[in-house]
Amino acid sequence: MNINIGLTGWSDHPSLYEESVRSHEKLQAYASHFPVVEVDTAFYAIQKKEYYEKWVRETPESFSFVVKAFQGLTGHDRETRTKKEARELIEAYIDSVSPVVEAGKLNALLFQFPPWFDVKKENIQRMRQLREWLEDYPVAIEFRNQSWYRDAYRKKTLQFLEEESFIHTVCDEPQAGEGSVPAVVEATHPEKTLIRLHGRNVHGWNKNGNQNWRAVRFLYNYREEELKEWIPSIHRLLDQSKAVTMLFNNNSAHDAAPNAKQMMEYLGVSYEDLNPRQLGLF
Repeated sequence: MNINIGLTGWSDHPSLYEESVRSHEKLQAYASHFPVVEVDTAFYAIQKKEYYEKWVRETPESFSFVVKAFQGLTGHDRETRTKKEARELIEAYIDSVSPVVEAGKLNALLFQFPPWFDVKKENIQRMRQLREWLEDYPVAIEFRNQSWYRDAYRKKTLQFLEEESFIHTVCDEPQAGEGSVPAVVEATHPEKTLIRLHGRNVHGWNKNGNQNWRAVRFLYNYREEELKEWIPSIHRLLDQSKAVTMLFNNNSAHDAAPNAKQMMEYLGVSYEDLNPRQLGLF
């Protein structure tokens, strides 16, 4: 079964690390547990190329990275840019991740669009422009607006992603209004599909004036039956694409790593080419 399971980020998962593991050693330790990780810090700032070079060195040959797109490329920062400025920004982003690409460790570039990125011509054109600029790269698209999956547009959305060779990101998240999407279990790329699990905390998903919104948004611990519900869907996606990457993002209370381990157990998967596990004193 060609499924790679991992987490969004590697720094904030205390159940994975001995107390002696320091911050700069955590990726190396993480890669003894999972074969893939999402670089979520790339959303907040274009990372230095030296960081990627270090991360490539610290991970096994078969390890892969899902690199989140910088917020200036997805529209989260709400800045207005000329086409020239947008092109320069994407070139800087691609240059930064080049060590991962050259090492053959790029799983996908993840473009997660904001909740206000709805179905309209200018947004479709924006994605077409991204595909033109990123012609040679595996690009995953994640929507956060329900309009893409409404009955009137769902088939057209999936067809568009397929025609543009975009990887569909299937989401497990609360159904909490316009700024959330249903789990649409369809692949649009023959090589790979991405699944991201955000938890099901309906009350914490939207801001609603909650000052601690970011601290509770992904506060959720999946129950056994909720994880096992995904097994038929994973098999369906593997019938449609060669590989599936499943990333757990439900980490407000550090539940992502335990849930990912549970999912590996329920699927009966293990990974051979990981970093050696560090042994404690006892």
